[in-house]
Amino acid sequence: MTVSRTGLLAVCLVAFAVAGCQSSRFGRLDQPEPQPLPATPTPPVSQNQLPPPTTTSPNQFPTAPGATTQAPNDQMAANAPDISKESMSGVWTASVAGQSCKVAMGLTKYGSNYRAAPLRCPAPIENIKGWDIKGKQLVLYDQNGVQIAGLYSTGGQRFDGQTNGGQGITLALGQ
Repeated sequence: MTVSRTGLLAVCLVAFAVAGCQSSRFGRLDQPEPQPLPATPTPPVSQNQLPPPTTTSPNQFPTAPGATTQAPNDQMAANAPDISKESMSGVWTASVAGQSCKVAMGLTKYGSNYRAAPLRCPAPIENIKGWDIKGKQLVLYDQNGVQIAGLYSTGGQRFDGQTNGGQGITLALGQ
């Protein structure tokens, strides 16, 4: 007895259709709809006065999270030589909290900054994604554009500064 594929497929489809009609997933049409659930009780709403604002000026905004509130080292800033974006391109050795790592800095745009890529760096510089020059300061940013550190050139191909957390940080080209 030979059975064709088309016949076998037709028998399977009919068997599945009949089995689906027997499923208990579908309710019967003659059953009434279930009753709705009772409303959840809510506590009474209280009314209090808001505390007075703490700022002295309505135009004064609070400091953004992660933004530095420390003034840069004025002497370091005053004595720092001018730097160019082109001189920053390369692989730098970063030192922070007694640990060293490599940071590749290029001239490829990353948002409004330039791209940087740390290699096995300790916190907080493990999050460096971008850099830019603001005046005489080299500024390192995370992926959200929040400043991580600010550094000034101390001569040659070396930069010294601080992270937002106050840790000392050094960048030296190549080493």
